[in-house]
Amino acid sequence: MSLTAIRRELKTVSNNEKAVFYQKFFKTGPGEYGHGDQFIDVTVPALRTISKTHQNLTRSSIKILLNSPIHEERMLGLFILVLQYQRGDDIARQHTFDFYVKHKNRVNNWDLVDTTCHKIIGAHLYSRNRDLLFELARSPQLWDRRIAMMSTYYFIKREDFDDALKIAEILRLDDHDLIHKVVGWMLREIGKIDQPTEEKFLKKYYKSMPRTMLRYAIEKFPEVRRKAYLNGQV
Repeated sequence: MSLTAIRRELKTVSNNEKAVFYQKFFKTGPGEYGHGDQFIDVTVPALRTISKTHQNLTRSSIKILLNSPIHEERMLGLFILVLQYQRGDDIARQHTFDFYVKHKNRVNNWDLVDTTCHKIIGAHLYSRNRDLLFELARSPQLWDRRIAMMSTYYFIKREDFDDALKIAEILRLDDHDLIHKVVGWMLREIGKIDQPTEEKFLKKYYKSMPRTMLRYAIEKFPEVRRKAYLNGQV
């Protein structure tokens, strides 16, 4: 299936009425984190359906999608990569992982990161050396740092918390709210499985971590416990 046909298919399910809203929601203005991103308003469920139809798309065509200024085209390319990773053998998975990492600069908005990186980077590094995540956590690039934290979601769901906590420690004083949110979110996910482990981390750092990070981390706590953290009384 040609890229022209895929783009025609995207157009049939797009709704430009919401595109202007998404331009604002995803901070696409000058100097904002999503500067230059363009939207045609194709829903995530629709993109997932299309990705299944085109999961045999060549890497050269996926690369063209990833280099598109259109957000939904990049997301479609990433969804196809996830499917290719999940169905591949060990060699194919290595190639998909390498391709994803090589083109991670095109995983350049928070939803692109959050819906894909743990399914490829996290899954691939689960039983391998994880030094890459620590390199990304110390990167000056916003999306590298978010990828580092979000990739640990794969580990967390398997009750493997150590590296998630180490990366949270590295990022706890980050200056960007998108990092505050993802660190708090991953801490919350740890707490859903093992609240004492999350609280051990929080008791050490909660007074110094950004307020948004703390609020995300304690969102599911009982109200009394949540207020104690917010009031610095733990």
